[in-house]
Amino acid sequence: MQYYTVRAFTIILLFILSSCGDSAKKTKSSSAEKVKDTTVIDSAKIKETQQKKEEEKPFVLTEDNAIPFFFEYQKEHTEHIVKINTSMGSFVVDLYNQTPYHRANFIYLTKKKYFNNTYFHRVVKNFIIQGGNTDMMSTAKKRDSIGFYLLPPDTKKGLKHNRGVMSMPSSDDVANPHKLASPFEFFIVTAKNGAHHLDGKYTAFGRVISGMDVVDKINNVPAGKDEWPLKNVLIKSVEILE
Repeated sequence: MQYYTVRAFTIILLFILSSCGDSAKKTKSSSAEKVKDTTVIDSAKIKETQQKKEEEKPFVLTEDNAIPFFFEYQKEHTEHIVKINTSMGSFVVDLYNQTPYHRANFIYLTKKKYFNNTYFHRVVKNFIIQGGNTDMMSTAKKRDSIGFYLLPPDTKKGLKHNRGVMSMPSSDDVANPHKLASPFEFFIVTAKNGAHHLDGKYTAFGRVISGMDVVDKINNVPAGKDEWPLKNVLIKSVEILE
């Protein structure tokens, strides 16, 4: 009788221990699954956060993306008549469709309000007035926010630098053999007979169709030896008319 009692007790003990082991295994398995699930969730959150950060980064133009960007931009943004309001009056410019990248660039900068509160910073009497720059830090910051890029010349369309034509400047130094243009500046020809020695060298991309008397007035302001007007001529704003 004692033998059967001990044996029964042993069987019950083994059953209890076995049950505890299974329970422990289930607990460990459940914990592992929870850790795995948490890891997957955390990984997904990290990817989502990174994606949001990428999307929130402000778009800036670069040497690599500028031309592809303006290729698409000029298709959707077909505006070409702009009014330039200055501290000496206003004049209207028709931007050429024949130079799509330069037209699109000017429209893009206008919509970004880049030209607002810049100057006509170079005046050469009976030759040109040049605008789009200042000596203020705010202008440099605006350029930085838009991006650093240059535009290739578009000079094989037969467009001439007649009086009233708007063109884009570029440096003549060895570092710029292809005459890549500064997208933030422009000049307007004021010479009575035009400035045809610039043809084929600089990109003419528009012409003054109204208010040439204002352009001439700006061209007559006194300037220093560096050709900067002694009294700043402010570009208050540029607005798109059509």
